[in-house]
Amino acid sequence: MLDGYLHYGLLCGLAIALVVAAVTDLRRRQIDNWLNGAIVLGAPLFWWSSGYALWPDVAMQFGVAVAAFVVLAVLFALRMMGGGDVKLLTALALWIEPTWFLKLLIVMALAGGVLTVVLGVRHVMKRRRDKLAVPYGVAISAAGLWVLGTHYLPLAGASLGTG
Repeated sequence: MLDGYLHYGLLCGLAIALVVAAVTDLRRRQIDNWLNGAIVLGAPLFWWSSGYALWPDVAMQFGVAVAAFVVLAVLFALRMMGGGDVKLLTALALWIEPTWFLKLLIVMALAGGVLTVVLGVRHVMKRRRDKLAVPYGVAISAAGLWVLGTHYLPLAGASLGTG
């Protein structure tokens, strides 16, 4: 039973970290390294509480995170994505199952599109001439919270209820 509480607590901790990432990115256009580091350091505890085997479960999580980092680092080099966004998505890839990570990317893209349109309209209405800066950590966090709320937290809550 204690495993269930640890698992649930880790998921709640990740949800809090995602909210903090969204707020700091919205306010300062920055996602702190300490926050991304904490998410990365929490992943092995999550794997353990989930009962993941080193092969293939942990290896798959690690492989998806490395692949995500490579693709996102290219986008960063092309100035299409911020460094904090790259680190946050890579850290999330350590937590989220590959099929759900793909769903996260789709929801993130949709949320990011809506966010960009809303901020773009606001930018035009205020007649600003500077470059539009979109805090994409908000879209990443919203997608991460969506995955937690639809997939992980219901499963964790159900495991706490059986005992």
